[in-house]
Amino acid sequence: MKKILPKKKLKSYSVDEFGIKNYNTFYLLIITLVLLYTIIALLAYPLVQLESTANNANITTYKDAFWVLQMSASTIGFGDFYPVTQEGRMIIAFMFYIGVGMVGFIGAQFVNKFVSFSDTNIKNRELRHQNEQILKSNQRLEKKVEDLLKHFEILVEDDENQLKK
Repeated sequence: MKKILPKKKLKSYSVDEFGIKNYNTFYLLIITLVLLYTIIALLAYPLVQLESTANNANITTYKDAFWVLQMSASTIGFGDFYPVTQEGRMIIAFMFYIGVGMVGFIGAQFVNKFVSFSDTNIKNRELRHQNEQILKSNQRLEKKVEDLLKHFEILVEDDENQLKK
């Protein structure tokens, strides 16, 4: 009989033993790419509308507009298509800044995944956790010492009372 495993739901983050949210890099990648390509798809329509009416336009189809926005977002910009109207240039510039931020974010997440072994935040959380354990241990030891001192004081008082009798 074949065992059916439950599907794992893609979670946006998990909470570690220190109470810190750790965001799922794959989830962030998917959300960022969907958002980036949604913006490109939305901006391609006004771009082709503005550019196709110009006399010397080279962006004349939605596919061309989508391509040039994608290239500007990735900062590649092959130059095979380029805006000739001022409004088209503004859309491309806007897409450039949005793309630099989003593509840079994706790159940073990718690098962070491979370099996180040296992440000082993780080491600091581990040290804080160890410090909490040491503090709790010290508090237990202080309580035991106090109990021993009380017990010792009671014994001393009993001895003094025995001597007085």
